[in-house]
Amino acid sequence: MNDLVRQHTELTDDDLDWLHLLVSEWQLLSDLSFADLVLWLPTSDGTRYVSVAQMRPNTGPTSYQDDMVGHLVPRGRRPLLDVALDEGRIVREGDPEWREEVPVRVESIPVRREGRVLGVIARNTNLLTVRTPSRLELTYLQSASDLAQMIAGGAFPFPGQQVGMDRAPRVGDGFIRLDAEGVVQYASPNALSAYHRLGLAADLVGLPLGPTTADLAPTRGPVDESLVKLASGWAPREAEIEGNDCVIQLRAIPLKPKGERIGSLILLRDVTELRRRERELMTKDATIREIHHRVKNNLQTVAALLRLQSRRIGATGDSSARAALDEAVRRVGSIAIVHETLSQNLDERVEFDEIADRVITMVAELAPDGRVIGRRTGRFGILDAETATPLSMVLTEVLQNALEHAFPSGERGAIEVNATRTDGTREPGRLLVTVQDDGQGLPRTFNPRSDGNLGLQIVRTLVEGELGGTFDMVPAQDGGTRVSLDLPLERHGAKR
Repeated sequence: MNDLVRQHTELTDDDLDWLHLLVSEWQLLSDLSFADLVLWLPTSDGTRYVSVAQMRPNTGPTSYQDDMVGHLVPRGRRPLLDVALDEGRIVREGDPEWREEVPVRVESIPVRREGRVLGVIARNTNLLTVRTPSRLELTYLQSASDLAQMIAGGAFPFPGQQVGMDRAPRVGDGFIRLDAEGVVQYASPNALSAYHRLGLAADLVGLPLGPTTADLAPTRGPVDESLVKLASGWAPREAEIEGNDCVIQLRAIPLKPKGERIGSLILLRDVTELRRRERELMTKDATIREIHHRVKNNLQTVAALLRLQSRRIGATGDSSARAALDEAVRRVGSIAIVHETLSQNLDERVEFDEIADRVITMVAELAPDGRVIGRRTGRFGILDAETATPLSMVLTEVLQNALEHAFPSGERGAIEVNATRTDGTREPGRLLVTVQDDGQGLPRTFNPRSDGNLGLQIVRTLVEGELGGTFDMVPAQDGGTRVSLDLPLERHGAKR
């Protein structure tokens, strides 16, 4: 809609925000009208209309099988649009139109904001299934008429009250019509069932909804007053009430077709099962985070014990044994970093750039007097735990190997880690990681497939076995050594 409005009209950003607010709410008008809605805006030169949004009803058959968004029609071809735009009033005159042997009643509703008519809503009702309306349908249609008048007068939608279409109660979930005093005039079967689950034993019609709702909710004090006002429809608000092991979501919509409140619509939905599942998920998320937190603490305890053992061995002069324990400390530490990050998230995915930076810092601190600088370029992105844990160990081993063998005598230098993602649509995405140093380079006879210490053996095993990727180590073009990792992303469900 943004592109169409900016391309074909001269509406301001504030006007566009108003239209977005309208479109977020107009499913209500469509369902109450049993009609399709199409929003038409006049073009900048005033010679045509462009359709920028469309809504089909959930309560009846559609009048448009095709998508109307983006269509352009010249002014004069649809006279009802012209009259509604020029005169700023709802237009219902004219005979039904025939579309593919289906009679369609067309009405035009001007969309007003701050005294200006921005465009016109064409309301299209499929008349093929018209029958004698029930009381429910008559109440729907009367409520739709009131809302249409509010749109034409600029009183609907309500500023600052944008509601997500995916979470707000809809007409079919439960519908109550109140008079100006907050007394129930009509309640749909779903609405009545919801109140019965709350504990109401009587019919709703004729009862003041505010006090009735407050009596059913197990609350007292100021909350009761707020709930009474909401359920009485005095202001456009939303709330949830709990009672009798049931959770009901309420939404109040005051009706002011001529400026004065004549009543209200109350939409409601039973969200008991939804809230129960949300609580279960929150409990599971908290449990998972706690597990990661405890694993991190346990790994840090293991690292501390290994560090103590390393110091004790160092006192006896066995330098090789101490070096082996120090390497084990760093390996455990890299895994602990992943679990620490996972303990702070709601899912099993982590932003790996933060982990990579911490691993680089941890290894670079081993260089005497900060003689070797570690840095990262590019972006790893979000990876799941199955990828992040072995990749953190791989990165630790490669960096530690570079630090030990590229600068064996404590020379100054730098190690750069670069990450590049290819998130393709046709081909599987990949993560390309290079670790390059400017140290003394590789021996001429070095074979990355078979040579190397325990650290490189761990790298090969993790990259090829756990990550399903490839590993290579070659002399860098400008001196030093270059390690390349090529890893598939989709294998472990990595995300951008």
